[in-house]
Amino acid sequence: MRKPCIVLTGPTAVGKTKLSLSLAKALNGSIISADSMQIYKHMNIGSAKILPEEMQGILHYLIDVLEPEADFNVALFQKMATKAMKEIYKTGKIPIVTGGNGFYIQALLKEVDFNRSSGALSQYREKLKAEIVKKGPEYLYKLLAERDPQIAQEIHPHNLKRIIRALEYYEETGWQISRHNEIQRKKTSPYCYVYFVLNDDRDRLYCQIDKRVDQMMKAGLLAEVKNLYDRGLTEQNVSMKGLGYKELFPFLRGEITLKEAVDVIKRNTRHFAKRQLTWFRREKEVIWLNKPEFSYNEQAILDYMLNLWKKKLEEERERK
Repeated sequence: MRKPCIVLTGPTAVGKTKLSLSLAKALNGSIISADSMQIYKHMNIGSAKILPEEMQGILHYLIDVLEPEADFNVALFQKMATKAMKEIYKTGKIPIVTGGNGFYIQALLKEVDFNRSSGALSQYREKLKAEIVKKGPEYLYKLLAERDPQIAQEIHPHNLKRIIRALEYYEETGWQISRHNEIQRKKTSPYCYVYFVLNDDRDRLYCQIDKRVDQMMKAGLLAEVKNLYDRGLTEQNVSMKGLGYKELFPFLRGEITLKEAVDVIKRNTRHFAKRQLTWFRREKEVIWLNKPEFSYNEQAILDYMLNLWKKKLEEERERK
């Protein structure tokens, strides 16, 4: 039989962490974080990171691993998560991949090949960076939209690293990176998995996002970001591109008010949630867990997940 694996994802602030703990306890599982920010140390509040005292004895992987100066990307996540999967299997437990990064999850489940492009176009990369200085970041995003409109819908216009990477990929291979992603999606997975997407009513989700940002500010998000700012980090660092971090840097430089910064965090987080859902809707194997359909009863959601997981394992046994 293929190795078992469960995915629990969904938009930010929908309640994945709590449900993942219940699922791990019910199935004797360990959790792998599919999040681009929780991998970093010293970034607890803005990343909504689960703390050790909240883990209820469940082992978590890919949390608090890197210093915020370090780079992190999907290829590195794939390598680290695959290693974590092997370690979890050795303990006799089931890996539960939890987080909101759909590309990370796809890379792990389908063993996405990142070798088609060498990423060695240093001259072209410098040319693109010069264009940013000369014409502004909006020019690069417009260029991407012309060459690969689908991937442009998935990337935030200010995420210059991903925009440059997608343009580099097109320049070097002649392929749209969205086409590459679609091919990788169709690959057969080496894992026997179920892919759950937890979701909520949009207005309720957006209200929860705004509420959580306010709670983060009360919990000390500004002080957390200031410590990183004083450490010498800037918006150019991968770690500081996370929601709740990059938006506070202009305030710390005296360019905008704190209220303006908080409003931008809320707006950007809502937009991010929308992009997450757009990604998940393209995934053909997902099982939607719409909270209103369960009357917001977490036990009912959990029972439904466990029943489908049992059926999946039975199907896998019959397949063999």
